Amino acid sequence: MQRFFDIFFSGLALLVLSPLLIPVAIILKFSGEGEIFFAQQRVGLNGKMFNLLKFATMLKDSPNIGTGTVTLRDDPRVLPIGGFLRKYKINELPQLLNIFLGDMSVVGPRPQTQRCFEAFSDDVQNEIIKVRPGLSGIGSIIFRDEENLLHDANDPMVFYDTIIAPYKGEVEKWYIHNASLVNYFLIIFVTAWVVLFSKSRIVWKAFPSLPAPPKELASI
Repeated sequence: MQRFFDIFFSGLALLVLSPLLIPVAIILKFSGEGEIFFAQQRVGLNGKMFNLLKFATMLKDSPNIGTGTVTLRDDPRVLPIGGFLRKYKINELPQLLNIFLGDMSVVGPRPQTQRCFEAFSDDVQNEIIKVRPGLSGIGSIIFRDEENLLHDANDPMVFYDTIIAPYKGEVEKWYIHNASLVNYFLIIFVTAWVVLFSKSRIVWKAFPSLPAPPKELASI
């Protein structure tokens, strides 16, 4: 049933949002480095790799520069228009194609690069690959300000591996164990809510049984 809603919502969204998606594509083509889409290998269902699509917001060679696949606040690799697209999550909209084609779901664990996937414990890795990754999900909502968290850390890579990844893995595992159509629609609602009200902590009220964050992440 969830796959039916994935196809319906992604197809409808692509149609409704085409007046936004087409101008963004044109602007990207004639600005920055002339790239419209950025395709990056991510870990999907059953551990199969797929090309996740985003609007291009960073320098072409950004995965091989600086912090690699981990992005910080005010990251110098982000193009001028890229900052705007990333702030309002517009850069993520091409993933509607990934959903329509079956690589992803509207809701699920956020698809990880191989490097970030391997930062999870073996137990979490085995759980995550049981379901399609999502455009949004519990992890995406809780860690919507991940770039700021990493920016404030003394060593962003160590902070990600030792603090963020373990807790992110726990909340993604929580979702997999509590997946239902009710939570599917509730996560869609909460996602829309936090896009409009970025400082809202509604996720903790909507899902009171979520694992408590460690003290280093008390601000999320």
